[in-house]
Amino acid sequence: MKILVVDDEGPARARLLRLLDDVGQHTVVGEAENGREALKSVEKNQPDIVLLDIRMPGMDGIETAQHLNQLDAPPAIVFTTAYDEYAIDAFEANAIGYVLKPIRRERLEQALQQAARLSAGSILQLRNTSGTTEQRKHVCARAHGELKLIPVADIFCFVADQKYVSVIHESGQDLIDDSLKSLEDEFSEQFVRIHRGALVSLQAVDALKKTEDGRTQVMLRGPDNVDDLIVSRRHVANVKRRLKKG
Repeated sequence: MKILVVDDEGPARARLLRLLDDVGQHTVVGEAENGREALKSVEKNQPDIVLLDIRMPGMDGIETAQHLNQLDAPPAIVFTTAYDEYAIDAFEANAIGYVLKPIRRERLEQALQQAARLSAGSILQLRNTSGTTEQRKHVCARAHGELKLIPVADIFCFVADQKYVSVIHESGQDLIDDSLKSLEDEFSEQFVRIHRGALVSLQAVDALKKTEDGRTQVMLRGPDNVDDLIVSRRHVANVKRRLKKG
């Protein structure tokens, strides 16, 4: 099995490498010290298993796993964690592979044997039950066979586009697989629904204006590639309330 080791602490990576050398029967194809490096290494080296630390600055292990899950053939993931006994219940309840720090060889061997690919639902459930409730800092699009990370802070709006969602952001426009409902649930503090097919960043709203036919239109700062964003009557009051509150 080809293995990628991901941990922001050098000594922790070195310990895992020694343990894997002792275990044998596996090939380490790379190391990474953060989520971004991990995504690049997975695309380059195509590991079968990723040993993935959870607590990392910038992009934590759970967000990294969510992005890896977008791949056509995602690697199996074994989380490495220093969580206490109560948080471990979240892993076991979702049949997610993990090894508890400080890592022991026997437990590592067992986790590698049991490594399984994760469903999107199991990763989200882990985030909700393990105490790692921080939102993603990026959404992930697939462009030309590669993963593309789009910072949430750069997004103007999400717009339904047939069976996909179009993300309009500072660097252009991309399609993602996430549903509009799941995006609304995850980013409810930063975005507001204006009609059943669109979410708009509160920070990106420049103004609301009335159209000639009396409807309410959202004017965004920046993008010139957005069709008229009309607020449906049922959402007008909430949009005004959220903008005033913000």
